[in-house]
Amino acid sequence: MDPLTHFLDGPRATGAFALSMHMSAPWGICVRDNAALTVLAVTRGQARVDGVLLVAGDVALIRGPEPYTVTDASASPPSIEIGPGQVCTTLDGRDLRDELRHGIRRWDNAFPGETSILVGTYERTTEAGGLVSRALPRLALVPNDRADGSLVGLLEREIANDDPAAQVVVDRLLDVLVISTIRSWVNDPDRAREATWLTCSDPVVAQALECLHAEPAAPWTVETLARRVNTSRASLAARFRTGVGEPPMSYLTRWRLTLAGDLLHSPEHTVSEVARSVGYTNAYAFSTAFKRQVGATPSEFRQHRPALSSP
Repeated sequence: MDPLTHFLDGPRATGAFALSMHMSAPWGICVRDNAALTVLAVTRGQARVDGVLLVAGDVALIRGPEPYTVTDASASPPSIEIGPGQVCTTLDGRDLRDELRHGIRRWDNAFPGETSILVGTYERTTEAGGLVSRALPRLALVPNDRADGSLVGLLEREIANDDPAAQVVVDRLLDVLVISTIRSWVNDPDRAREATWLTCSDPVVAQALECLHAEPAAPWTVETLARRVNTSRASLAARFRTGVGEPPMSYLTRWRLTLAGDLLHSPEHTVSEVARSVGYTNAYAFSTAFKRQVGATPSEFRQHRPALSSP
């Protein structure tokens, strides 16, 4: 399975948090929600993310969990803070949720306001697709001439819908918007290329990636993978590192543990079962590898669902 497909097929127990934000200057927000990934689509006016200007039609992806600021075009200093769980306060701690919340998924200091932004937040690593978000820079911006405006329009309409089924539609449209934005960012001819699986164009490496995604639990070695794609071990190792930015087995480990993170959110699977399903015959080795990548043991991860750590 391709990691982009895995993004859409992952668990949706809680979905992503989404809203429309309508603001008139001056305004500034410091976001400290520890979210794994956030998507912002400006539908009217202008805003800045960490000082970078976004105009109407632009879509940006922000990789967490580090804080960032969203402000008016004049870069007004933040007076609002968003914390974990989308708690909204002044900088000195006064709760602003009742003051700024208007309806189920609308938040504003003025309506319709000079600037409108659609905001979607994936709080957990598995919701954001671990390998997907780790392959992105801190801020990935897709300008309005490359963004999918019709998709943004659909999402805007559903976010404004109070129908009980709207959240399901919002979740899926948000997923598709993220995937569409990633594709546009990857295929931008003016962007400096970095070696990740998202940008790899080597057909041999692409075939090797397909093998790893389709059979993550297989007892892969560089040699067996090279035989599968009809090349030498040395050639595959060199081409894989050039195209993806890391060795094949390192990538496989991260893919296995990304899948494991999703499975751990299903209570019917024991840690040993999850370990075996992603290619670990030894639960201790699995737990050690999982903690090294995620920063928590599988049991701790189940309880606390930590946010995405820096790569």
